Amino acid sequence: MDDGGTTQTGPGRAEPDEQQLREQVCEIGRNLWRKDMVAANDGNITVRLGPDRFLATPTGTSKGYLRPELLAVVDAAGRPEPGCPVRPSSELPMHLRVYARRPDVGAVVHAHPMYATVWAVAGEGLPRQMLPETVVAMGPVPLAPYATPSTDAVPDSIEPFLTGAAVLLEQHGALTWGPDLMSAYLAMERLEYTAKISYLL
Repeated sequence: MDDGGTTQTGPGRAEPDEQQLREQVCEIGRNLWRKDMVAANDGNITVRLGPDRFLATPTGTSKGYLRPELLAVVDAAGRPEPGCPVRPSSELPMHLRVYARRPDVGAVVHAHPMYATVWAVAGEGLPRQMLPETVVAMGPVPLAPYATPSTDAVPDSIEPFLTGAAVLLEQHGALTWGPDLMSAYLAMERLEYTAKISYLL
């Protein structure tokens, strides 16, 4: 049922429609860029539109300059819908593996936040449980072993670590996910904050 731009998906529950999600992806992309979690065309964002339909940021585009009409819509195999104006990120398979293994996940965010990436380059995860917020919302953040970006080795490397809310990618960056787009983004903020405290300690 259409109700002011939202779609009812369950009793008393309204989800953003596709246009709202497109705008939210762009807003979150700008937040990642402003907070120095991405540089140049780094990072990518996806959100579930349906059981086998996903919205994805395009390849080769700065997250600070995303436009709602230039986001890709793909199926569960990563194939763009007919008429899609852009190619999705080459790291889309990493996102799709999360969705395939975690049907409760509604969005995935990949970025290169400075302190989290320092730990990833050093080859260490974040096992410390320092803050109550981290313990409750995230738990330990493991390190997925190095895999060449944009290859099938990347989704294979993260698969053993999808029970929590985040994983570090060795020599690459970080990946977070959640039931919705804002939750996935806030997990990235929380991860970076925890990584910074760990570094300063």
